[in-house]
This record gives sequence, C-alpha cells and structure tokens, in this order.
Amino acid sequence: MEFLRLDAGVAVRAEGGPEGSRILRLLVGNPLIMSQMARHVPDAAAYAPVTILVVEGSDGVRLSYDTMASLLSSYGSQEASKVAEDLDAKVEGLMTAAAS
Repeated sequence: MEFLRLDAGVAVRAEGGPEGSRILRLLVGNPLIMSQMARHVPDAAAYAPVTILVVEGSDGVRLSYDTMASLLSSYGSQEASKVAEDLDAKVEGLMTAAAS
C-alpha cells in the first residue's frame, strides 16, 4: 500500500541542482506486517511504513531501501527479525520487478 509520495527532487532543483534531478520518496507498507513486528518490538512502528527512494539521473534510475532487518537488529528480537527479513524479501522482490 502506498501511504505517501514525496518529490524530494523539488528541493534539489530549488537549490540550483540539475534541472532533470528527479528524486521520489515512496512510503509503502502493509499495516498487518508492521503490527506483527511491533508486537515484539514496539519501536518497529517508527520504521514502518518503509521508504523506497527512486533516483533518476543522467546515469539512469536507481532504487534504494534501508532494510527493516538492519533497522531492527539492535533490538535483539528473533521474532521481529524474522518478520522483518520476510518483509525485506518482499520489498526487494518488488523493487527487482519494478526495475525489470
């Protein structure tokens, strides 16, 4: 589910960056998956929905994403980490499909 779409490229262009700078920040997620993580680590709600960054430059388009597993690793919850790893696989699959 897409929660929010932010055109971060506006700020780059406003500061005199390249006219073609396109940076899009997408906040996406599934409330059910977030609640499964937050049951074990309430702070997981601070990281969900996840952010996917789409950057279009002269060298092509890049997608980036901070993995949920890396964000939750310091909490030491195996249960939350398992849900986060499954979520990361889904997001990475979505990004791979979008890039194809």
